[in-house]
Amino acid sequence: MKENNKSNVLFVSVHPDDETLGCGGTILKHKCSGDIINWLNITDMDNNHPFNFSSEIVEKVQHIIMNVVNSYEFNNFINLKFYERIIDTISISELITKISKVIYDIQPDILYIPNRSDVNSDHRIAFQAIYPCTKNFRYPFIKSILMYETLSETEFSPPLAENSFIPNTFVDITDFIEKKIEIMKLYETEIMPDPLPRSAHAIKGLAAFRGSRIGVRYAEAFMSIFQKY
Repeated sequence: MKENNKSNVLFVSVHPDDETLGCGGTILKHKCSGDIINWLNITDMDNNHPFNFSSEIVEKVQHIIMNVVNSYEFNNFINLKFYERIIDTISISELITKISKVIYDIQPDILYIPNRSDVNSDHRIAFQAIYPCTKNFRYPFIKSILMYETLSETEFSPPLAENSFIPNTFVDITDFIEKKIEIMKLYETEIMPDPLPRSAHAIKGLAAFRGSRIGVRYAEAFMSIFQKY
């Protein structure tokens, strides 16, 4: 719940690392401002996953996630633990029920969510479940909803008008870019070598490009899809 007029912010990721790629600097900036920061992650893996991930990989991923939680100093971390890569086997109604409960429990003012048209099918399905949980007449505490871009997912969407990510909100993360990259490097199973999309080179390059839009060195960009004044 909201305390002492601080913003209560919920960052939603489909997979661990989306939150850092899409809005890691913004998470750090909210924390620095004294806001309450919450992380909802939708998919995960365990030893029963149909893809038969090794126990070593599962243990490593769980360790990484907790290191990331501690690095950002999240006030709350909720992991729904639906299986990644096969989220299409889960009914939308079940996803909505679980996500809706978290949103009601957290009651965020500001919501950061994945882009609706990312090439990753998990992202698109998750968006279809997340967005119904933001109707103002049922969730009146939400004042702002922003979609974020995820390197290796957003820019690889087919170049069609309906898939366009057109940012209209920019956050100066100049003071937080190095920490963002440091946290991303915790994801040793996901970080890529330069110059690939999830590399430090690409992360910094995108942030520099977005920063140029508002005259700062580094920024993160969002599509504001709801704003309550």
